[in-house]
Amino acid sequence: MQTARDIAILWDASHIWGFMAWRAVRGLGLSCRLLKAQNIAKGGLFGKPGDTGGGERRFSLLLVPGGNARLKAAGLGRRGMEAIRRHVAEGGAYLGFCGGAGLALRHGDGLGLCPWARARYPERLQHLVSGHLRCHVPSPGEDEAAARLMPPSWRAGDVRPSLPVWWPGRFAPGAEDSVRVLATYGPPDADFWLADLPLRRVPAHVFEAWRDLYGVDLSARFVHGQPVALTGTSGAGRYVLSYSHLETPHSPDANFWFAHLLHELSGLRPESVTVPAWDMAGQEPDAAAWPADAREVLCSTLRGLRALLRLAVEHNLFFERAPWLWGWKSGLPGAACNNLHAALYETASSCPGPDALRCWRDIGARFRSLAPLFLEGAEGYLLACRLAETLLPTLPDAVDRRGLANQREALFGHPMNGGGLMGQLVEMVEELFFLCHAPTEAG
Repeated sequence: MQTARDIAILWDASHIWGFMAWRAVRGLGLSCRLLKAQNIAKGGLFGKPGDTGGGERRFSLLLVPGGNARLKAAGLGRRGMEAIRRHVAEGGAYLGFCGGAGLALRHGDGLGLCPWARARYPERLQHLVSGHLRCHVPSPGEDEAAARLMPPSWRAGDVRPSLPVWWPGRFAPGAEDSVRVLATYGPPDADFWLADLPLRRVPAHVFEAWRDLYGVDLSARFVHGQPVALTGTSGAGRYVLSYSHLETPHSPDANFWFAHLLHELSGLRPESVTVPAWDMAGQEPDAAAWPADAREVLCSTLRGLRALLRLAVEHNLFFERAPWLWGWKSGLPGAACNNLHAALYETASSCPGPDALRCWRDIGARFRSLAPLFLEGAEGYLLACRLAETLLPTLPDAVDRRGLANQREALFGHPMNGGGLMGQLVEMVEELFFLCHAPTEAG
């Protein structure tokens, strides 16, 4: 177990998953510090900014949330990637969830901490799955290092915890025996979905009929037995990579394991084993700490976005998935809307210091002008998507598909890489949040 030091969280290209990781660590009663990729490239994981030499490691654990691994790698650059490798090689720990797990693998944009690769998709179905599965945790056997990563009550093996996944990638197992699988996918649990299809509500015989008629297996058997979490060593340090989001709010089995891993990898002892519920959809943020102009703009934009989400739900484009998450029909920009909603809610709920207030003075006018443009444009876009869906059987060309695609690009950017008006808004709000917590959280 590590000598206790603070936990660092990589902030870049994480969006809702970065907020979720930050509040989960804090919700378990532990301190953490947000680091940007540029902070890490300048030596922020070590003794002082700019230290890329022999300074002592400042953090025992680097937690890398979900999000786009390629964008994380681009933000880190060569120096940032080398700094993370050095952190682990010298005895530090790396915990990566989903995109953070993918970043640690061996591929063109990867850190190469783990010798396994990122698997390609023979089909896109696995990337559409979300919710909880009854995963399988094998006995660690004689592997004492792997055993320590399991809660004591799980070490006998054949445990079936309910673990959440949110649109995961895939590991491509290699022949290296240095990698130890900690858990594999099992059957779906109660809230498991494939895109916007709740599998629990589809009878088993219907799955069989669909497979026979259409040649598509939607039963989720395609994930069974695949690795969901693994561990290994790199130099003197250790990595744990998980496509299950163990930091998911109020997910008891996942949170129990997450708290144990934080203790083992950082040396810090959590005060709780349950991440508090995250009721963003049902609560108003406490924005009293912001100046009146900033409070009015942030909260009015949040209200406007919630009205947009309600509209999408009413037209069966989105659906209320969890208190912190809206689901969406495949092809719609639900992920981007969730990112902006989380950013607005958590930033409005934060207490700004001098740096955040200075930033607001610089960006406030631009944000104030872009937000209504985005909300009005997004309303028109979503209603046009609904109209296109309605007219598809009889007038399939009535709504220009190319025009819809161009509108989406302008408003939401690329489905994987973001951008557009929403991307600009998210970038500004996430910067405000980072600066609200940077004086005490990022050093």
